[in-house]
Amino acid sequence: MPNTVELKGKRVLVVGLARTGMATSLFCAERGARVTATDTRSENELREAVAKLRAAGVHCELGGHADALFLAQDLIVPSPGVPADEPRLLAARAAGILIWSEIELASRFLRGKLIGITGANGKTTVTSLVAHILRSAGFSTISAGNIGTPLISCVDESRDATVTVAELSSFQLELTETFRPNIAVFLNLTPDHLDRHHTMEAYGAAKAKIFANQTERDAAVLNADDALTTPYAPPLPRVYWFSRKQRVAQGAFVKDGQIIFRGDGEERAILRVEDIPLVGAHNVENVLASVCAAKLAGADVRHIADAIRNFAGVEHRLEFVAEIGGVRYYNDSKATNVDAAQKALQSFPGRVLIILGGKDKAGDYAALREDLHQRATLALLIGSAAEKIAGQISSSVATERAETLDRALELAAQAARPGDIVLLAPACASFDQFENYEHRGRVFRGLVHKLAERAALSAATAAPRTGR
Repeated sequence: MPNTVELKGKRVLVVGLARTGMATSLFCAERGARVTATDTRSENELREAVAKLRAAGVHCELGGHADALFLAQDLIVPSPGVPADEPRLLAARAAGILIWSEIELASRFLRGKLIGITGANGKTTVTSLVAHILRSAGFSTISAGNIGTPLISCVDESRDATVTVAELSSFQLELTETFRPNIAVFLNLTPDHLDRHHTMEAYGAAKAKIFANQTERDAAVLNADDALTTPYAPPLPRVYWFSRKQRVAQGAFVKDGQIIFRGDGEERAILRVEDIPLVGAHNVENVLASVCAAKLAGADVRHIADAIRNFAGVEHRLEFVAEIGGVRYYNDSKATNVDAAQKALQSFPGRVLIILGGKDKAGDYAALREDLHQRATLALLIGSAAEKIAGQISSSVATERAETLDRALELAAQAARPGDIVLLAPACASFDQFENYEHRGRVFRGLVHKLAERAALSAATAAPRTGR
């Protein structure tokens, strides 16, 4: 049974009223807590959300965070966007007040098995693929977490037979205490969110909390090819590995062009690498990790193979949008750090016009130079990070300041030739010009579709008329 906590009558402060904060406030209010929700935004900016919260009995403090409010609580649940070292949170913690992330609170009520997936890159693809495999195999499956649906929103839907597959960010994991996935997957570790965590050590430690409460009955899955991830292999759970480059003692690997799963001394072929419908070597790694998680959850080889073959992929992750005049357009808006943008570039042999930029997350864009030199013909720079990116990559590829996404796409369409790839892989957060990476990706898709419509109209206009 879950390690439930009594909320009735407890004073609960929810900090931040985005999707997670809203779900947490309503969850606690429904269970009899005395909930206060606070946000730096004004009531005018949050009018619809505030009306819903007040109807549920939630008190709202808007337009800023009062210091005294934090010290008058039994429990504080900050939204993922609120740093754990925020001064008011530090003061509350020093006063002995509980501070939990939403996933910590949710896990105390969630029923069934939990598969947690973290890492710098690939989380959403692996979460989606594992859930797809398990549903195809007949499991009652929920996908939640950082993928879009707060874990706490899934509590009432969960049952003892449910398998919940949750994408977990470092922001969510850093404020956990008893959170324990039955299967925990740590995909990779590359520089990201250093504006928040400050050091790679702190970032890695936050990710590794996914293993902190696992027991010998649980399973941990790690990337054998990632030197920054392997030191985090935990002592208690059974450890499984995945690798594109080497045979592993337990887990999934590539051998003679096939995905193999090895467990209990037995090797089983799952499917051929060429049958994977996703583009890029990094997606082979994502499939290997997904095979491990699904096999450990009880899915059989046939269902795993069939589900991978018919997996359509995830929007905003190397998502093919359209081909216009022989030029293919790809949306990888989820490439919000340098490593993800690099992997996107490496998915194509060359002749790439790449759109880079947005809000800098203390990234080192110089790491892109070699791949840009080998594979790109033009880098179009947008957003507040454009100047920094230009300074770090201009020696390796032609660059052009486009400032905005629509201007970048217009310039790319003018410069591209048949056979070229136009790739949105920003290597940055989106918050300078967009609500989030999904918003950025949707705008890109819409702009590409408008390009396609104009091209079709132009072709129709130019076509010779025939008459009697």
